[in-house]
This record gives sequence, structure tokens and C-alpha cells, in this order.
Amino acid sequence: MTTEKPIRVLHVLGTTNLGGAESRVMELYRSIDRERVQFDFLIHTQKEGHYSAEIRALGANIYSVPRFNVKNYPAYRSALIRFFEKHHDYAAVQGHMTSTASIYLPIAKKAGIPLTIAHARSAGVDRGVKGIVTKIIRLPLKNRADYLFTCSAEAGAAVYGKKAVKQGRVWTIPNAIDTQRFRFNKSVRENLRNELGVSDKFVIGHVGRFGFMKNHAYLLEVFFELCKMREDAALVLIGTGELEQEIRQKAETLGLTKKVRFLGTRSNVEDYYQAFDYFVFPSFFEGLPGSVAEAQASGLRCLISDKVTHEAALTELAVYKSIDEPPVKWAREIQKNAENAMIRHDMQSAITGQGFDVRIQAKQMAEFYQTGKNPPGHRCGIS
Repeated sequence: MTTEKPIRVLHVLGTTNLGGAESRVMELYRSIDRERVQFDFLIHTQKEGHYSAEIRALGANIYSVPRFNVKNYPAYRSALIRFFEKHHDYAAVQGHMTSTASIYLPIAKKAGIPLTIAHARSAGVDRGVKGIVTKIIRLPLKNRADYLFTCSAEAGAAVYGKKAVKQGRVWTIPNAIDTQRFRFNKSVRENLRNELGVSDKFVIGHVGRFGFMKNHAYLLEVFFELCKMREDAALVLIGTGELEQEIRQKAETLGLTKKVRFLGTRSNVEDYYQAFDYFVFPSFFEGLPGSVAEAQASGLRCLISDKVTHEAALTELAVYKSIDEPPVKWAREIQKNAENAMIRHDMQSAITGQGFDVRIQAKQMAEFYQTGKNPPGHRCGIS
């Protein structure tokens, strides 16, 4: 037993709700040796989120600053200065919210925090003015952090620029998951399918926030075409978001209301992967989607948008297809592989061997946080 206090690392996020970045940080937090490293969270809302109670139970503090909206730049910057003047004893600050990391990371560094890390997790931005402003604000980010992390080469190039990636300044850190948690379990599958009333259905699954990037409208069109090919098709959607009502309306317009289940958020998402027969993911852009890694860890066949990095293909179960093609072609691809999709494969060793096991990564990250050297993963490059 050691009497030394653990070092503390501050993670900067938008919220503590279910989301890609939040889920990956929480996977790491659950697995890391908290006698060596403890986390705290700085978020851009005062609202309690899905993970808030668990975060506090694990020993972390949650702090908040105002959400940035350009007009409040002076107030936003002042709030950060006040925060880091008071909380400057962190070993590291890791900024997953890269839209404003070029503002808060230099403030943290000036306050005396020795290690600052930017972590790019998406290869795109929102539509319209908001996306343009995001790109402008993070232009200097590549020069305002000690380490530049990314989940994929594409996300790294999108956030830090291709030059920084080619120069080897960007580290690819796998979006690690608890592979054991997602291992296929037949009894869980049968129980949940009975509970959902889909025991005799061919279930298409999707896990993701209802936002522009996830392209739910196209997913519904693919499913509409699949329903013409097989009467037993069902679609299960897990997530919430600003476009949920729009997608519900589209499902009604297509006459799919009785075949599509909107389940909202689920804390036991690993169980739902067991219940699916096929995972379909037609995003416009991503970083490296954790849900695709989770689906493969569950032994699911995955049909993925060609806009998503091929680094997400951790196993032969992942197949890519263009979202510029008519939805009927996606439906045909699913139907062609439907029989083989019913055979589940154990992909644990394949995924672990590519650095996606969070237990292994947690040990490596603890060492990195303590020394400031040799992060896990590798330097990425664009050919």
C-alpha cells in the first residue's frame, strides 16, 4: 500500500452525458489504477449528465464553465482564467472538446499545469456557421498543446491539419473499449430479444446520437428497402438528440412506425449488441466510432459508410459501402449476408491485438500521465 496521493488529471468535455468522447473517457476511468491516477472533469454545462453520479462515486470532481458561443468570448476566457488560477495543481489537462481547446489549454499551461493534451475525436464539424467558426477557432491548436492526440489519422488531419500529421506530431490513441463487456452472450441475446418482442425478427441495430453526422435519414431509407425484401426486418435505434423527432416523423411517413423501435439512451448498451443481427452505420463523418468497435467485439457484422475511417475495421466483420449509392444497394448487401450474420464470432483477441483493450491502455496511460512521456498508440501519418 502506498501513502502517496494519486496525481489528478483534468478532462475537458462538453457534458457528462452519453457520447463518444464521454464513453471512451469513462471506459478509461473505470479501468485505470485510481491509487495512481485520479480524474476530474471540466464541462460546459451545469446540468447533471448520465455519467455524473458514477463520476463522483469513482472519486472525481465535476466543475463547469459557460458554454462558448463566440459572443461570450471575453466571459468564457475570464471564467477559464479564474478556474485555472484556483485549480492549477493538475499533472495534466486533456481537452476532448477541441472546438475551444486552443483557448483553454494555453490558459492551463500559463497557470502552471505541466502537461497539456488536445484530443481530436471527430473528422468533421457541424453544418453552417457553427462549423466554420469551429474550424477558425481551432486553427492554432496544433501549436498550443504539448501533445496532439487523435483517434484516427482522418480526425487528426481534420483538427490539426495534414502537415502536422505528416510531420509525426500527432499520436493515434485507439478508442479502447472493455472487450470483455461486449463479448457475445447467447442467454442475454435471447432474454433481451424476448423483452423487445423481436425474438423472431431480423434485427438491424444502430447506436448513436440523433445528429446530422450519423445520417439516420439514410439509415431509414436503407431499412425501408430491406423491408421490401423480408417481412421479418426490425430496426432498433439507441440514442437521443436534436433530430430524433424529425427521424420519428420520417419513419411514420415511410410507414415503418411498427417496425422501428426508438429506445433512447441505455446504460447497458452492451446487451443490445447481443440482440442485434446486423449493425448498420451510414455516417457522414466520424473520428473512430467506438460503437463500431463495440459491435465487432460483440461478433456483429457491420456495414459502414465509406466516409468513416478504415481504421475502424478491426476485424473482417466490417464492410464499407458508399453512402452516395442508392439505399437499395445497402439493403441488398445486408440481405446477401443475412444468413452468415446469424453466426456470431469471438473477436476478442483480434481487437485486443490492435490496442483496443482498455485494460491494457489504462496501464499505459497511467504511466504517461505520471511521466509525460511515451503515450500509448503510435505517431500517425497521411500518405
